[in-house]
Amino acid sequence: MSDKFAKRKQKFFDFVVSSTITLLSLLTISPLILIIGYISYKGFNSFSINLITKNPVPMGEVGGGIFNGIIGSVIIILIASIVGVPLGILCGLYLVESKRGKLRHIIRLFVEILQGIPSIVIGIIGYIIIVMPMQRFSALAGGLTLAIIMIPIIVITTEEVLRLIPVELREAGIALGMPRWRVALFIVLRTGIGGLTSGILLSLSRIAGETAPLLFTVLGSQFFSIKIDQPIAALPLQIFNYSISPYPEWHSLGFAASFLLVILILFINIIIKTVVQRTSYYRK
Repeated sequence: MSDKFAKRKQKFFDFVVSSTITLLSLLTISPLILIIGYISYKGFNSFSINLITKNPVPMGEVGGGIFNGIIGSVIIILIASIVGVPLGILCGLYLVESKRGKLRHIIRLFVEILQGIPSIVIGIIGYIIIVMPMQRFSALAGGLTLAIIMIPIIVITTEEVLRLIPVELREAGIALGMPRWRVALFIVLRTGIGGLTSGILLSLSRIAGETAPLLFTVLGSQFFSIKIDQPIAALPLQIFNYSISPYPEWHSLGFAASFLLVILILFINIIIKTVVQRTSYYRK
């Protein structure tokens, strides 16, 4: 009887604990589900092919789209990637391969500080060090500012991924007579390419919806432009402008643009999960 009572007690305790964890997990993700569900409901009803193929129309006119914002966001993210990805990967590689030195500690300190700075503060920094010397808002300023947000994410991901690579690979390369820098670039980085890709995609999903830095650096535009030294449209800026406008038509466009942005970020995160699962050194 005592054994049966103990087993029943253990099963009841397991049920209570698992039920509590499940309930708390549902409460944790419920705001995310509600936000995505509301944006999807409002945005899907306003979504159309004209949204992604046409430029905005003047106030008071019906129709229009966000084509200029999509192209502008692509340009800004491309600029940020060209600057942030190489710097982030090289800094992460240096932190892994360098065992001592003050520069290593300085880089780690700066990465930790950048990771904790709010994006609006980074936007103000971008305005001071980029916009003011250039004396104009521009896509270049926005891209460089977003690169500052990308770098710490890529550095941390690169460092964590490369530390998972067996030391034997490095030793094998050195034993074959390869210089240490070639071992790091052509063996270590190539082995960790899957994890590095996931880190890059993670940083892209992080900056894709940033609005505050772009308000201080890009400013936005209602016209189509691909000039990187001039203000251009961006999807987050258009969503912001549509959401604060008094026009119902613009509210509908804002929800549709938000729906498109959410789908884009979810798609990037699905790719990240797929890449991580197919990477060999993540498998047991």
